[in-house]
Amino acid sequence: MNAAAPRSTRSPRTSARAAAIFAVATSGFLLSMFYRVSVTVVSNELAADLGLGAAGLSALSAAFFYAFAAAQPVLGPGLDRLGPRLIMVGLGLTAAGGSLLFALADSSTGAFVGRALMGLGMSGNLMGSLTLLVNWFPADRFATLMGVLTSVGSLGMALAATPLALLSQATGWRGAFMVLAAVNVLQVAALFCVVRNHPAGAEARPGDAVNPFRGLGRLVRTPWFWIVSAGTFFRFGSFMALTGLWAGPYLRQGLGLDQVAAGNVLLACSIGYILSLPLSGRISDRTLHSRKWVVAPSLLLFSLLLAALIPLTRDTSSPVLIALFFLLGFMAAPGQVTYAHVKELSPAGMSATAMSAVNLFNMLGPAALLQAGALLVPGELASLNAPGLFIPVWLFFAAGVGLTGLLYCLVPESPGLGLRAHGQSD
Repeated sequence: MNAAAPRSTRSPRTSARAAAIFAVATSGFLLSMFYRVSVTVVSNELAADLGLGAAGLSALSAAFFYAFAAAQPVLGPGLDRLGPRLIMVGLGLTAAGGSLLFALADSSTGAFVGRALMGLGMSGNLMGSLTLLVNWFPADRFATLMGVLTSVGSLGMALAATPLALLSQATGWRGAFMVLAAVNVLQVAALFCVVRNHPAGAEARPGDAVNPFRGLGRLVRTPWFWIVSAGTFFRFGSFMALTGLWAGPYLRQGLGLDQVAAGNVLLACSIGYILSLPLSGRISDRTLHSRKWVVAPSLLLFSLLLAALIPLTRDTSSPVLIALFFLLGFMAAPGQVTYAHVKELSPAGMSATAMSAVNLFNMLGPAALLQAGALLVPGELASLNAPGLFIPVWLFFAAGVGLTGLLYCLVPESPGLGLRAHGQSD
């Protein structure tokens, strides 16, 4: 992400190319979000077909995030040195192969490897897209375009709810993942044809030829880095563990909903997340002129909403469930402002390193909390037939998010935000 900013005056042809690149990059992030939560709606079918218990199912879902996280330490330097185009193409084909392997798996081992390949393949879609935004668009549009990209891309979660449930009912879960592999190949083909690393005539500044990781040691000695990392670990970890696995058995077995009804509740959660992403970014940029006081309150409110799952019973009405899950998604999304916060707190020349390091924790959170849930529920998945059996999971998630929300109040504000706000008001 050390690329030089593109020229402010672009030809119509260049502008059209930039718009096409933005569209293709957004579609790649949509696929990534779909893959992340694609297990939850078909969790019962996976468990029955592959003989998985609660621990096995959570490990299967977590495999995506472990592989995704493992790629982060080398991804940033790779994008700086080689550019995003070929890296995203290669990784995208890896994900398509993983989806196909997952669909054909006749054992939990094969499914685990397929799921891990999906995670590895999707590991560059966000950071690669952000690199393309830096290279192709003016710097003063970066935050706005990032909000739009993540919001539209998060439609992938909505597609992995009711639409995936319907597709699974029509073709079986194996057929659904074969369709996904084909869609993935088409997206990669479009990326290869459309994307260029830089506008014609623009050149990237070379990455650090000595040691691209030189700033990491300084970063990990900074207290705010660990608070921010813990916040994103629990915030995104709890959200993905909820929507990526545990909400499925909770809604279907604990609360007695059928597959499509559970998909509708998860769809509401995705819609809340999608709507909140650009709104919270605009509030941070234009209304509060703050990163800290967008992220910290959202963490605390998200914690309270997770705790609100505890008293639910089988008599809870569908409108109440839909409203609660909509709010869960809505209050989980403002944590994305963390990336802008980290970028602005980091010394000059270290923003890419800092964002990649925080993104490592962002993806370790779902992996760890997916498996933590399996340790907290009593018995195997098939025996989780009452909402009270899920209470330890919700308590753990709520406590982790709430504590990091309180700690986030100690993180310094982004430098210069107040001055920029004053300048805008003059």
